[in-house]
Amino acid sequence: MRVPFLLLTISLFPLLSAAQESPATFPGTEPLKAEQPLDVLMVEGIDQFSLKELDKARQQRESLWKRDYSSAQAYQSSLEPYRQKLRTYIGAVDQRVQGIQFERPLKFTGLKAAETKPAHAYYEPQFQRWPVLPGMTAEGLILVPQGAESPRGIVIAIPDSRWSPDVFAGATEQGTPSSKLPQVLAENGFLVVIPTLIDRTDEFAGNPLIAMTNQTNREWVYRSAFEVGRHVIGYEVQKVLAAIDALDGLNQSTKWNLPISLVGIGDGGQIALYSAAIDARPASVLVSGYFQPREGVWQEPIDRNVWRQLVEFGDAEIAGMIAPRPLIIEACAIPETDGPLPVQAGRRGGAAPGQIKTADLAQVRIEFDRAKAIYEKLKPGNHIVLVESGSDGRGPAASNAAIMALAQKSDWRDFKPEARGKSVPLTEAVNWRSVQGRQVGEAIDFTQKLLRNSFKVRDQLFAKADRSSVEKWESTAEPLRDHVYNELIGKLPEPSIPLNPRTRKVLETDDYTGYEVVLDTYPDVIAAGILLYPKGIKADEKRPVVVCQHGLEGVPMDTISGPGTEGYPYYKGFAAELARRGFIAYSPQNPYRGKDRFRTLQRKSNPLGRSLFSYIIPQHQVTLKWLASLPAVDPNRLAFYGLSYGGKTAVRVPPMLTSKEGRPGYCLSICSADFNEWVTKNASVDLPFSYVFTHEYEIFEWNMAHVANYAELSMLMTPRPFMVERGHDDGVGLDEWVSFEYAKVRRHYSKLGIPEQTEIEFFNGPHTINGKGTYDFLHRHLNWPKK
Repeated sequence: MRVPFLLLTISLFPLLSAAQESPATFPGTEPLKAEQPLDVLMVEGIDQFSLKELDKARQQRESLWKRDYSSAQAYQSSLEPYRQKLRTYIGAVDQRVQGIQFERPLKFTGLKAAETKPAHAYYEPQFQRWPVLPGMTAEGLILVPQGAESPRGIVIAIPDSRWSPDVFAGATEQGTPSSKLPQVLAENGFLVVIPTLIDRTDEFAGNPLIAMTNQTNREWVYRSAFEVGRHVIGYEVQKVLAAIDALDGLNQSTKWNLPISLVGIGDGGQIALYSAAIDARPASVLVSGYFQPREGVWQEPIDRNVWRQLVEFGDAEIAGMIAPRPLIIEACAIPETDGPLPVQAGRRGGAAPGQIKTADLAQVRIEFDRAKAIYEKLKPGNHIVLVESGSDGRGPAASNAAIMALAQKSDWRDFKPEARGKSVPLTEAVNWRSVQGRQVGEAIDFTQKLLRNSFKVRDQLFAKADRSSVEKWESTAEPLRDHVYNELIGKLPEPSIPLNPRTRKVLETDDYTGYEVVLDTYPDVIAAGILLYPKGIKADEKRPVVVCQHGLEGVPMDTISGPGTEGYPYYKGFAAELARRGFIAYSPQNPYRGKDRFRTLQRKSNPLGRSLFSYIIPQHQVTLKWLASLPAVDPNRLAFYGLSYGGKTAVRVPPMLTSKEGRPGYCLSICSADFNEWVTKNASVDLPFSYVFTHEYEIFEWNMAHVANYAELSMLMTPRPFMVERGHDDGVGLDEWVSFEYAKVRRHYSKLGIPEQTEIEFFNGPHTINGKGTYDFLHRHLNWPKK
């Protein structure tokens, strides 16, 4: 009999006189007893949920694979869909230039000339460039063996990003890594190609005309590339594959027909692993110092953050894509890093935290065993080997044992794993810092070109919907909404657990009572906020609700002014003002609070194809479900109004939450102090207000440039009313940029014959609620009279 009693209590609540003191708990709910601030509970809960989801993904990953082990050919064919997915996830999707050749002819010395050199100097280091993508080249060294008509084999040796090719090859006096790998290979008669990786200094991280930062060069490239569906990892994989293209051409022209192997250390090990996984040409692979479970990738440098990767691809699954080709995994010490870099004079801070640590040997073994199980299903399946350098896997990289394991599996006979003497110096002067600068600059330029042309892709995508009428738009736009939700935001399953509402009174005025509210969303995940319930609501009255969203690092009380509260001034107490006007107002707590505490939620979610809004949208779903259940609420008049990060919410949440199948949705949305040409604001390196220069490292959204910008997101509100509020002095953007992007929205509504459903208000003011045109918009479209 509990439910009827609660319903009776709720129905009687509106009859309370404004002069009476409201109950301590909102009728129909349980008392809220939480002692921690609700924002802390929310962020901690999502953190626990996301970590469990990472672990769950690891357990479920194998079920997503459909490998055909019946034959080697069948196995390779069955891998192709997964290769395409991995190419997409790392952004290695652009067509490489055709007819790739090394810029300079390789110089071979005959046997007699070679005999005049020291015994160990039977190779010559030569600086080389080779084209990769339009406007992008790779640069590095090629160690050319001397004294023979042809090399005995070809190896692409990829250094850790902290080693330039000359250091890796020992061709400089500036100090060498412990590995002598390139020298050993060259002395054994192999042609060795050593590409340059973008490094972990901050020398080129920024635009000197605007600001330089403490981001690593890799993070600097990562930030803008992520927004256009590209990645520093993908760019470097493309450079390795372009080298294979050039070597294939060389094999053909010389009729060598030599197999090409890949070896890599640290970051180079990652690039070698991924390159061999998506391309079947490498004959054998050595991955040194990069192989372990990746569920902790959120603790690594952000340039290793790959959208959706861990749904299907742990290191073991990627290794399985190399099978049955020989793969040597070496557990060893690697250069470690502890970011972010210190902020040097004249630079901005804000780089993402992240560490690279030598992997625990037990963890390497666990991941190796998973990869080995895939190999063993192929016949023969003994082509994967784990080498443990040192007694605990912390010995030097590319140890003799690892090199010999590669030699044996690659059938390199009479291979000598130890260097015979000093390495050969580079005879020509190469400015390796200039090389690094070009590598960074070309990656940035390629990304910026994609950015400038991205609108064409979005236009083609949204042209799939029928704009001939409102009805046809609504029916044909639904697949677009699903696409945007899944590809840009990341969709979680529908919340299904009981709401279990808990409340407590936190303020009371003559006009309204404020209640803190907590609702269950998923295990560990809550939705929370403050309900402002106007006094004097009649028993049979149905009122509209306005959900009033705070911004970055905010709390619901910031949107409220009243006894004992001050409210963040730029919000101008808009939630309280709306409650005084008779609207039921609800101010949710959003999880973008706590600096790195919430920013790492994005890092923990991205590898599963999720974002912070993957949690925020279901939080709003359960909030709307609860609000719609209140007797005084009209479930068809649930509106949204958000400032700043709340404005971000305004174009990401209401468009996804439509009323259908008995589920309440938002009937209206207002975006305040945020609407922008958002893709450009995120990815441009030429605008002073771009996020590439700031501390919001979580802000970047995978491939947004090719999925939906703010105009397209806002179009998904159609035919529901949508409004933009913009202060001329708001530093988040420029009026011109805002007008440019909004013009697309206005045209869209007008073409559908409903121009009155959208508007923009410019006002003289900063990053703030103006509360004039927007209030009129709410009264008009929610059919609520002004007092």
